[in-house]
Amino acid sequence: VATAAEAGTRTEVKERDERRLALGAMKAELKRSMEKLRLDGHDAPYFISYQLKDTRSHGIVARYGALFDKRSQREAKLAVDVRVGSYEHDSSEGNEEIPFFLGGDQGPTYLAQTDAPQSPDPEALHNALWLLTDEKYKAALSNFLKRKAQGVYAAESEEEAGVSFTREKPVVFVQEPVDFPFDEARWTREARALSDVFRDYPEIFDSEVRVTADKLIRIQTNSEGTELITEETLYAVHVQAVTRATDGQLLDNSRDFYAASEGELPSFERMREETGRMIAELLALRTAPVIEPYTGPAILAPEATGVLFHETVGHRLEGERQDDDNEGRTFKGQVGNRVLPSFLSVIDDPTARTFGDRTLNGFYRYDDEAVPGQKTVLIEDGVLRNFLLSRKPVKGFTHSNGHGRAQANRKPMARMANLFVRSSKEVPYTKLRQMLIEEAKRQKKPYALIIRDMTGGNTNTSTYGYQAFKGVPRMVYRVDVATGKEELVRGVEIVGTPLTSINKIVATGDEYAVFNGFCGAESGYVPVSTVAPAALITELELQRTVKAHERSPILPGPWAKSKKPAGR
Repeated sequence: VATAAEAGTRTEVKERDERRLALGAMKAELKRSMEKLRLDGHDAPYFISYQLKDTRSHGIVARYGALFDKRSQREAKLAVDVRVGSYEHDSSEGNEEIPFFLGGDQGPTYLAQTDAPQSPDPEALHNALWLLTDEKYKAALSNFLKRKAQGVYAAESEEEAGVSFTREKPVVFVQEPVDFPFDEARWTREARALSDVFRDYPEIFDSEVRVTADKLIRIQTNSEGTELITEETLYAVHVQAVTRATDGQLLDNSRDFYAASEGELPSFERMREETGRMIAELLALRTAPVIEPYTGPAILAPEATGVLFHETVGHRLEGERQDDDNEGRTFKGQVGNRVLPSFLSVIDDPTARTFGDRTLNGFYRYDDEAVPGQKTVLIEDGVLRNFLLSRKPVKGFTHSNGHGRAQANRKPMARMANLFVRSSKEVPYTKLRQMLIEEAKRQKKPYALIIRDMTGGNTNTSTYGYQAFKGVPRMVYRVDVATGKEELVRGVEIVGTPLTSINKIVATGDEYAVFNGFCGAESGYVPVSTVAPAALITELELQRTVKAHERSPILPGPWAKSKKPAGR
């Protein structure tokens, strides 16, 4: 009878062999394509990249004390990048994507599937890559020829001229298999128990506990000589609940726990305690007064500060946005200029695995273009120094800094990973709160605000619309200037223009905290983190939330322990 250790060793050996078998097949098809793929009379590819992402997932969902969903699944996807031309000028400029409509003179009548075989079958993988490579080559060649034709009439301005693709050193890295345990019995039991907590609170009419575990195996090779195998795991427990305020406003609250391994997730007791706090916050919000739109001083808690910088600064420093005519290009041409208060610095560091005892979601070794993730100082003492860079270069920067990221098989672009906000003007929180009240008095405001929790936000970076951002605060406290008393309020959301808002910060706290989550943009959803201190802003604008007041359920919930009427 094999021991658990022996069984684990055999599994690791099998996984290692399967990954190397896949990499071997990818290298062989890549070599064949680079040597022989060429349409008579036209350019051959100068660069090809193959990437296989094999995702294994487990999930459990509990509601009302019962198991509602349990599943395990696996998905393997291929991403193929074929470039025609040269590093200086290639087919990636313009719209190289295959047209949506098929047939006729506008595009192909068949699109190859991007699924990869889930078993170690080199011949099947060869064939899947062959079809995708042929399709991508034709699309790249077509786009390159269109670009050359456009150059007959359209003169390229000096601003538009630039390198298409950076030259990077090939990497060879094969990571050892990473354990991916999932104690289904434990998580089913704990998810049901956590969801049962809500039974004592009939005012909360719906809730959910979701446990997820994901393992991503990435196998990548390219014509530059890269051979890469990496593995990443991410575990999470999400607790969510909704209720309505006494006036019918829909209210939600949540707790999210992330970890790189199953053993790093918090204990049931800790999650039960946090769920209790979440419930207490929701019940307090039900009867909290609604405040009117507000412009004035405010303190953002560390997590809220992180969200603010993510939306106002981080997205606008993504490299592709600097040369895109459809983008607002907030920071284009600003390298060397002061863009933030001189005591603030912003760094993005995908190589940081943890901060304190917290796992950082944005950790990775290599980005999706096989470039090592690099710690990058974006803003130093208020002065812009760099951008988040993929292999799509920005004028003045000739190499990627390892921030080309994408979900599944989407096209990578520069994205944030672990965004750190640093301050040289730190004060204890008690002093920061005192400064808040003094600033409110100076502005002759009857109260100031403290935003202790933020669910997230969004921002508009395009030229089609206003350069603005929105944050969704959850726990907002009104501080009476005369008495210092705090009162929970609701019904507002943060709005503003990025540079104006961020430059109103005058001091920060001396304690830093982590905000973990996922960020969505053109290249899909990727895991990210922010690490930031509390921040005092002299002028923050809040507008009323969209009015959506409805009745609570008319009858009391049959599952809830208390049977008092729910519709009152």
